[in-house]
Amino acid sequence: MNIKTTIMAAALTLSTAIPAFAQELKFASFTPPFHTVTASVIDKLAADVSAATNGALTVRAFHGGELGAGPVEQYVRAVQGVAEITWGLPGYTSSQFQKTMIVELPGVVPEGKTGYDSIWDAYDAELAGEFPATVPLALWTSEPNIMIMKDKVIRTPADLAGLKIRVAGATAAEVATALGATPVQMPINQVYNALQTGLIDGVFTGSSTLSDFKLDEVASSYTLGAPLGRLAFYVVMNEAAYNGLSADARAALDAATGRGLSQSAEEAWNAAGIAAVAAARETGDNTFVDLDEAGAQAFADAVSGVTAAYVASVGGEAALAAMQAN
Repeated sequence: MNIKTTIMAAALTLSTAIPAFAQELKFASFTPPFHTVTASVIDKLAADVSAATNGALTVRAFHGGELGAGPVEQYVRAVQGVAEITWGLPGYTSSQFQKTMIVELPGVVPEGKTGYDSIWDAYDAELAGEFPATVPLALWTSEPNIMIMKDKVIRTPADLAGLKIRVAGATAAEVATALGATPVQMPINQVYNALQTGLIDGVFTGSSTLSDFKLDEVASSYTLGAPLGRLAFYVVMNEAAYNGLSADARAALDAATGRGLSQSAEEAWNAAGIAAVAAARETGDNTFVDLDEAGAQAFADAVSGVTAAYVASVGGEAALAAMQAN
C-alpha cells in the first residue's frame, strides 16, 4: 500500500471520531524544545490562536518525539490523528512531494523572493494534491545549504569524489551525485552519530543545524557559497480536525497561519543559520572555506543540469514557473 493510500484510509477512519469543537490542538514535534521551530512556529501559533479566541482554542506542544519519535512519520502522524498538527520535511518522503521539492533545487528561488512565497505561489494550482487529508498551516524553506564535513575540507567539486554525504531527500541526492559524492539519505536526528562514527563524511544542509542539532560538536570543516539549494518544511493539520472547529476558531487559526506563520519560520531559520556560523567561527577549531566567485562557479557548473532534469522528471514545469513568478 503506498503512502497516499495509507493517508486516505487513515483520514476516512478518523473523520467520524473528531469532536465537533476541538478545544485543544496537539502539536507534535520530533525536535527538542530549544530547536528553532519552537519559538518561531509552535509558540507563536499557540499565542496567536489563544489570544484571538480568548483561550477557547489552544495549542499544546509535545516536544522531542513524545507522540512518536520518527521524523519520517510526521505527516502520517497528523493524518492518523496522533496529533492534530505536525511539522516535517517533504524530503523525508520524497515520492509524495515530488513537485513541492522543486523549491529545494539550486537556482529555483529567484533573487529577492522568499522561499515561502515561492511555495505558496505554486500551492493552489500545482502542489495541493501532494498534501492529502491535511490542511497546510505553514510552508517555508531553510537558509541555503552548506557543506558540513568531518575530517575533510572541500574547496572544489573534485574534493567530494567518492565521499558519503548525508542528504534529506531526492533533490539534494541529485545535487550530491552531480558533484561526485555518494548520497546517504537519513533523518537529521541521526546525523550527529553518523558524523561522529564516520558512517558519513559530511552533510549538505542548512547552517542552523549547527545549533539546532549540535553538529558543530562533531564537524570540523565548513564550505559556504556553493549553490546546493535549500530544504523545504511543512506544518500540516489533520483535515477532519480542521473542519471540526467552530467557525470562529477556524477563522482565528486561518489568521494565525499561512504566509504569516511561514514568514516567521523562514526568518527564524535564516537568523539561526547566521548565528550558528558566527558561533562556529569563534571557536577557532574549525576550518572555513568561503568560496569566491570563481570557486562558487565551479560548483555551479557541476550542478548546472540538475534542476532542469529533476523538473522534467516530475512534470514540474508549471510548478517551477509559479515558484519563480514575480
